[in-house]
Amino acid sequence: MSTISDSPDTHDLEVHATSVHRVENAMKESEAAHREAVFVASDVHVSYGDHLAVAGVSMEIMQRDITAIIGPSGCGKSTLLRCFNRMNDFVPSARVDGTIRYHGEDLYDSKVDAAEVRRRIGMVFQKPNPFPKSIFDNVAYGPRINRMKVDLAATVEEALTRAALWDEVKDKLKKSAFALSGGQQQRLCIARALAVKPDVILMDEPCSALDPIATARIEDLMVELKRDYTIVIVTH
Repeated sequence: MSTISDSPDTHDLEVHATSVHRVENAMKESEAAHREAVFVASDVHVSYGDHLAVAGVSMEIMQRDITAIIGPSGCGKSTLLRCFNRMNDFVPSARVDGTIRYHGEDLYDSKVDAAEVRRRIGMVFQKPNPFPKSIFDNVAYGPRINRMKVDLAATVEEALTRAALWDEVKDKLKKSAFALSGGQQQRLCIARALAVKPDVILMDEPCSALDPIATARIEDLMVELKRDYTIVIVTH
């Protein structure tokens, strides 16, 4: 564990590599030596107008790890998470200072395509937010808007399978996503993120609105996904 910053209200904002409850890091030292840093953040400050939300964060996020950003409510966890896929760009008053490098490239360089950043760095939000569409169309949405030349049916099946949802919905693909339970909706949102073939998955307290059984399934799923994806999660 390492404290990466103190927020303006003196609460500690902490980062833990692979330290989410029930998540175990099985990577051997020999494998770890060959991992690279996906993100390197240096002296990152985030402000909303005159309000300083995140102060002086420096950290590395390693490839195919689960990294947890931990701290009390209001300490800037979600604000920091949104820096990694430039979601703060959508907040007019937001200002990000310092440097965040993604595979060595300055994420906030003027030449960087923010839309491509968000395709490669997917996000799952605190509450399930399926679109008012069918289950199939929810997962197919990303490949369609990104004009990906893929077999949509195969892509949807693969994403739902990886999100541990396919067996539960394979006969209901034309039904509304709103007919699913809360836990199923959150796994659908994970499948939607996976469908565009991301490099990184950001999760903003993905289990906070779920019951213990659904929470356990999401946590088990993260362990499976870390074999192929870098995961950054905000939690308490």
